Amino acid sequence: MPPLLVAKGSFQVMGGAERDLMRVLPSLNRIFSVQMATIHPSQELRSLCKRENIPLICPTLSWENPTGAISIILDTGRDTSSKAWGECEGLDEAISRTDVVHIVSGDGSLTLLDHIPQTAKVHLHLLEPHRGLYEDTLHRKVDGSPKRSLMLTRLLLSRARRRDKALIDTNLKRGRFGVSGNSAFSAKRTSEVYGIDAGVLWPCVDASEYPSDSSQDPENPFSGSNGDYVVSVGRASWAKGTWETISMLQGTGLDLVHVGGGDDASLAMIRAHADSCDVGLWIAPRLPSPELVKLMRDSRAVVSMAHAESFGLTPIEAFAVGIPALFVDEGGFRETLIDGVNGRLLPRGDYGVWHSALEQAADGETRIEWAEAGRARIAKLDLSPDAHCHRLESILDRL
Repeated sequence: MPPLLVAKGSFQVMGGAERDLMRVLPSLNRIFSVQMATIHPSQELRSLCKRENIPLICPTLSWENPTGAISIILDTGRDTSSKAWGECEGLDEAISRTDVVHIVSGDGSLTLLDHIPQTAKVHLHLLEPHRGLYEDTLHRKVDGSPKRSLMLTRLLLSRARRRDKALIDTNLKRGRFGVSGNSAFSAKRTSEVYGIDAGVLWPCVDASEYPSDSSQDPENPFSGSNGDYVVSVGRASWAKGTWETISMLQGTGLDLVHVGGGDDASLAMIRAHADSCDVGLWIAPRLPSPELVKLMRDSRAVVSMAHAESFGLTPIEAFAVGIPALFVDEGGFRETLIDGVNGRLLPRGDYGVWHSALEQAADGETRIEWAEAGRARIAKLDLSPDAHCHRLESILDRL
């Protein structure tokens, strides 16, 4: 089988992008001889690579992304991540032996390009341009208020933006360098930021991980509920719409189960906000997939008011389980959700419409219709791990 080096900077967060790549690796390893490289592995990744007999390349000490204001302004993460890649034993040999390097974007990912010869073939799965450099959503507190002057922030980050664009521009000149977004929306954003005509490589969902059959479900980890709650997935932030979701639920009588954690300050703020809105809030710990599935299955709906989400794995995970998906009518959500057919696409600011949709989601016949249409949508788009791998194989062949 042809060798393939797969790389992603950090698996520390274990969010949607990390879960998606991990569910694809076994399928990739059936058509390629895969090696996996990262500068911050998670225990879940280590276990998967051991189980699938995939060599894992990583430094002795995991890289930590600098998060302080000064570090962000000085772009120190650019330098420290590149240094961490250079400290990965066996990386140079793996690069020299592989046919192509497949890089999935994220913290610390792009600086691997510093270590790849210009003659090598590279495919970059650019899930979205760096939101901290090209948008202000990450420079707001969880309630939407600016962490500091947004105008000053944009000015202070000008050096980091120049370096980011220079890195992409340099690699575009290598000739055998392909870029794919994870949706038509993210490909459009890539074109707007970098001037690249990017392709599209959708994420996937594994039916065995998100089964429609409930017979093997574990006990619901949310023991404090009367069963009337909704689930939101994603690290607590303004970008993920966490604050707005709580505001929207005021007066509905529904609790919110928040999966994805967040920093201490943000979690304290959303707890206080939920109390002020009289909305029950449970912040879930990191959950294995079976417990997450059980949470979803027992919920009224899976909801999100995320800002400009590049694709959004949660709708298709809800489809697979057969649970109503209620999402804001923005970004990549529009590529899987068809309003009124397999869920709802809803205007951000009209809470009355959201409340009506939550009532719809309680209706048994509607739930069945949306579940059937959701699974049909997954089948039509062919969002299985094997299909993802064959799409990637076709992209790599064209390089």
